Amino acid sequence: MASKRPLLIPSPRTPNTQNLPTTIPVFSDLTKPNNSSGSGSNPGMESRNPVENSIESFHTSSQRSISSNRSKYSNANSIREVGLDDLGSKPVRYGSRADSEAFSMSQKEINEEDARLIYIDDPEKTNERFVFARNTVRTAKYSIFTFLPRNLFEQFHRVAYIYFLVIAILNQLPQLAVFGRGVSILPLAFVLLVTAVKDAFEDYRRHRSDRIENNRLASVLVNNQFQPKRWKDIQVGEIIKIQASETIPCDIVLLSTSDPTGVAYVQTINLDGESNLKTRYAKQETLSMVPEKDKIGGLIRCEKPNRNIYGFQAYMEIDGKRLSLGPSNIVLRGCELKNTTWAFGVAVYAGRETKAMLNSSGAPSKRSRLETRMNKEIILLSFFLTALCTVVSVCAAVWLRQHRHELNDLPFYRKKDYSEEKPEDYNYYGWVMEILFTFLMSIIVFQIMIPISLYISMELVRVGQAYFMINDTQLYDEASNSRFQCRALNINEDLGQIKYVFSDKTGTLTENKMEFRCASIWGVDYSGGKDNAEKDQVGYSVQVDGNILRPKMEVKAQKDLLWLAKSGKKTTGSKHIHDFFLALAACNTIVPLIVDTSDPTVKLIDYQGESPDEQALVYAAAAYGFMLIERTSGHIVIDIQGERQRFNVLGLHEFDSDRKRMSVILGCPDKTVKVFVKGADTTMFSVLDKSSNLDVVRATEAHLHAYSSLGLRTLVVGMRELSPPEFEQWHESFEAASTALMGRAALLRKVANNVENSLSILGASGIEDKLQQGVPEAIESLRTAGIKVWVLTGDKQETAISIGYSSKLLTSKMTQIIINSNSKESCRRSLDDAIVMAKKLVTVSGVENNTEGSSGAAATPVALIIDGTSLVYVLDSELEEQLFELASKCSVVLCCRVAPLQKAGIVALVKKRTSDMTLAIGDGANDVSMIQMADVGVGISGQEGRQAVMASDFAMGQFRFLVPLLLVHGHWNYQRMGYMILYNFYRNAVFVLVLFWYVLFTAFTLTTAITDWSSMLYSIIYTSVPTIVVGVLDKDLGRRTLLKYPQLYGAGHRQECYNSNLFWLTMVDTLWQSIVVFFVPLIAYWATTIDVSSIGDLWTLAVVILVNLHLAMDVVRWNWITHAAIWGSIAATWLCVLIIDAVPSLVGYWAFFDIASTRLFWLCLLAIIIAAILPRFVVKFLYQSYSPCDVQIAREFEKFGNPRESANVQIEMNPILDHPRR
Repeated sequence: MASKRPLLIPSPRTPNTQNLPTTIPVFSDLTKPNNSSGSGSNPGMESRNPVENSIESFHTSSQRSISSNRSKYSNANSIREVGLDDLGSKPVRYGSRADSEAFSMSQKEINEEDARLIYIDDPEKTNERFVFARNTVRTAKYSIFTFLPRNLFEQFHRVAYIYFLVIAILNQLPQLAVFGRGVSILPLAFVLLVTAVKDAFEDYRRHRSDRIENNRLASVLVNNQFQPKRWKDIQVGEIIKIQASETIPCDIVLLSTSDPTGVAYVQTINLDGESNLKTRYAKQETLSMVPEKDKIGGLIRCEKPNRNIYGFQAYMEIDGKRLSLGPSNIVLRGCELKNTTWAFGVAVYAGRETKAMLNSSGAPSKRSRLETRMNKEIILLSFFLTALCTVVSVCAAVWLRQHRHELNDLPFYRKKDYSEEKPEDYNYYGWVMEILFTFLMSIIVFQIMIPISLYISMELVRVGQAYFMINDTQLYDEASNSRFQCRALNINEDLGQIKYVFSDKTGTLTENKMEFRCASIWGVDYSGGKDNAEKDQVGYSVQVDGNILRPKMEVKAQKDLLWLAKSGKKTTGSKHIHDFFLALAACNTIVPLIVDTSDPTVKLIDYQGESPDEQALVYAAAAYGFMLIERTSGHIVIDIQGERQRFNVLGLHEFDSDRKRMSVILGCPDKTVKVFVKGADTTMFSVLDKSSNLDVVRATEAHLHAYSSLGLRTLVVGMRELSPPEFEQWHESFEAASTALMGRAALLRKVANNVENSLSILGASGIEDKLQQGVPEAIESLRTAGIKVWVLTGDKQETAISIGYSSKLLTSKMTQIIINSNSKESCRRSLDDAIVMAKKLVTVSGVENNTEGSSGAAATPVALIIDGTSLVYVLDSELEEQLFELASKCSVVLCCRVAPLQKAGIVALVKKRTSDMTLAIGDGANDVSMIQMADVGVGISGQEGRQAVMASDFAMGQFRFLVPLLLVHGHWNYQRMGYMILYNFYRNAVFVLVLFWYVLFTAFTLTTAITDWSSMLYSIIYTSVPTIVVGVLDKDLGRRTLLKYPQLYGAGHRQECYNSNLFWLTMVDTLWQSIVVFFVPLIAYWATTIDVSSIGDLWTLAVVILVNLHLAMDVVRWNWITHAAIWGSIAATWLCVLIIDAVPSLVGYWAFFDIASTRLFWLCLLAIIIAAILPRFVVKFLYQSYSPCDVQIAREFEKFGNPRESANVQIEMNPILDHPRR
């Protein structure tokens, strides 16, 4: 009979060819407008901070920033400046974009109740009404006085600890004392002490870090001179001076900088992990003020402290003027001043109220699925314990009733005390109270049925597992020099049960290192096709003062386009090319920095910016002869084919999530004013001039589609010239919006929309974001392991699909279902049609399955592709159920144009409807909500900062590391932890049941044959170390086998290492072993005069040897540490028993020496071990021989297989099945 179990074949390598789909059914709304998609194709731009600042009159001479190296290159070539006499000399400010809705708290208008008043250079008056927080920071949890109560309070959140505390208290009562009063408290005290020492050490390190931070020095203005002052003593309202490369001690509003235009460059790596420089600006009205000479007085009215590091709303009243303040005017605590000699600022938030401290929260607290399941078994054991205690108390009641007339004189009970003249009762409280006391005493005796040592063992095992994960060289990323980080120790084992992986695309599957590949300019495609020979590595350079200045990064340039770019404006086509590259060089927030090289005559320009897309575009412009040389708050200098030209920046509207584009208004050398705009195609085509050349627009659209199909990120570029009246109108509106106190963000957005219209299209760019190394192989391995991979991205649908093919997420065998809808009803119809089609495909695959014996999922896999607009109508509505039904039938789900909150909503959609484990992985701030929503969150240490890492449970450098993390470490962690939990239940239950059997033969008096010290040491010394060592070091399979056969990961999906059947089977085995341990010595010594302590020592040694041999039977990988732990524990038990029985003051003095000298003792030990273990050995042999699981098959093949003969061997494995829904 042919087996129906699918074959597990070695994970294949990625082929070089790209497959195409066979059928692509599309369900879309035909009337959908072009601009209905979600976020733009330049998500990297979304993280930029707003810029808002005044610049000097257009007549002012060139004032270059320090970063532009003005001293060396200011007079190199003649620079033509713009006059603009007809426009007047009004000051112009940078525009401020609206913040994301996610940070809407910062956009609430300031009213009197919510405002914070800061009087500049007057901390006494500032703190007169409300005493604001000092600049002291405290990250430590405890103080000397609060450590003990607070730490104990936190530890006793574990219900098991309260249980053992109650047990210890009951044992202190004379009526219930079973063990020694000191001995009974020791196990709980030991566990509490170990945890307290760990917490105290961690908190000591926090205290030390806080002390160093608070005692750093800063220059603070006191009595008109700057004096050193400790950070902890800085107050809100004081003026602080920051030198280059110094760290900002608190959140300050800039007043003046060393740059004549008020610009300051800061690095926020300590805040968000981004190493690129950001620009911050001082207001022009405060630039010329010198704190040591001039008395600076004024009032800042700002919003209350909040966590939004990208938003700030305030205004400043100074010299009778009211000036608006935005995010570009505040520098946050933890930032470093770079490429700026000095800066002054006034403290507005200090200490715990700074944005950095308000955001300093650790990784979210999560509980592992295995521990949650374990709690159910602990509840069952609690019922079992209650049942044992009830049996004992009921039997004691029956016995007391039957012997009620003999109690006075029974030798071992004797109710009456005849030593006095008048006989009195011993501690006898009546029949009913005796039953109650018996019940409580039995709880004390059988207390270790609930294993207190299991909790501390789990913590230690997790620490050990984390150590090996952190030090795994296969999880180390050389490119970023980053090791694996384990930020949440309590969910290690969840890595072995992941069913769904939700992944971001940009920076997670791709490198987020952008490379300019092609351009469409005025309808002409300059991609060079597939002939890379036409592209040369170009490094454009200019000579300045005898030195060569060139971009740090070289770009492959297309020869024809390079020739046309060098030809100037001689033809219409070359004019459009000139404007296109001018737009790329000017329409950005890039800061050019001069970097020295080993050759003193060669200098490099390093373009620093917050968006990798912008960096790629500026480097591309430089390669074609449009090199950005200098940027200040008021102008930029661009070397155009060897001629340096200065452009006055009259206004800048940065990218925001509503417009999905950015624009810059430039005063050009020919005295014209032009607005250059770049953005996503979905919003750019709607603002083009209706009279534009339609052939050019259609050609550009076709080129965009082709670029997206190749997986390139696209942007559309446009421009128009502003007439003097248009500029005047924009300037007045811009000034009014910039200084508005109410609705400033909406007004600025409206001004931007008004000027960004009637554009003439220049062209489009294509930027490649290359796949990370090993991504296709990683996705294929994950899918082979039965893990469903969903990709959630903000990119265009065509781009996402192209990346899907190159990453092997999509294959030619898949049927694609595409849903693009712009209404709820349309979305409902599309989902209904898609579900019908998916069911038909499943039915067809089911027929194929019956005929060919192959998996249905493998026969006709389905891929669902849905956009963010459709998800708007699906999430949080009745359509969620339909989407999940459809997605559950699909092998792959690809969501395009999705917003950050939609990512979290998709994860929640799956979590609410299935019991499967979910994992989310991403690298940017837009992935934080998704990472925190999933059961396991993984952050990528990438190009977009550390927000994702800071919010994650685990962090690593590359997506491909997910394969060894899940398939190797996840499998090991789950297998070890599952076995360790069951083993702890077993070893404690054996001991308790031996005590229980003894109680049944001692008139239910709850006396114990095992000494108090042995009872206490059983869980601490006798049996604890081996289980911890095995939990950390044992490996059921080798790394190579687990990676070669990803289907072995299915053991976690099927819960093979920990389930109800295993629990009850373990309990049955425990019952048998306890019967053997107790009754073999009882029968052997029945007719002898052996004392209680002697047979108690025999039971102790028998149980310890038995449980350690039981563990040894299941160890797969032996090493010297495992040998030392198991056999050392047995030896330690013998030694402890010898020492305890050698102390005259303890009960059972010399008992062991008497019984060990007889032959019967050794025969009993041997008989116990053989009789107790034999059934388990037989069952294990039969199970592995006739019904082995995948892991056992692979282990046998790993042990006995010949590697030379097994290269192409297929191993029969269990099918991968979906779990039932909740």
